[in-house]
Amino acid sequence: DGSLLILAAHVTDCANDKQQLAPTIACISEALGVPVSVAADNGYYSQEQVNLVEANGETTVYAAVGKQSQHRTVADLETHAEPAPLEPETTPIEKMAHRLKTAAGKATYKLRKETVEPVFGIIKEVMGFRRFHLRGIQKASLEWDLVTLSFNVKRLFTLKNLTRA
Repeated sequence: DGSLLILAAHVTDCANDKQQLAPTIACISEALGVPVSVAADNGYYSQEQVNLVEANGETTVYAAVGKQSQHRTVADLETHAEPAPLEPETTPIEKMAHRLKTAAGKATYKLRKETVEPVFGIIKEVMGFRRFHLRGIQKASLEWDLVTLSFNVKRLFTLKNLTRA
């Protein structure tokens, strides 16, 4: 909805995020409901994790399956027809790549760049948080909870002032 508020956060000591999609989604409070769509970068893509998240029948995952260029081309600006339907024997990676080429997929994945990335930029550049100062997963989790809490308080203050203007 454009609020940029952090709804869920967790810390892991895994070397990469391939197995973190479902645990990350599981951190979202039930009071907020089930997410309708989830956008994730290539680091989170794992078919097993996508299946776990989509098992509820309500959530659709839009995850990049390869590196994507940061630069826009003329072709990106042109309107395109919806991609042709997939053949029945396509692989899960081909299905996800096809999903991202649809209008809904493009729009959802674009939102990831507009909602998630600015939050990390603000935390790093404005708040100055670039590394953990405490050791151990429990202490690092506590530190991250404090960072996300302070970000949300700062953001709520900003949103409150925006509604007054």
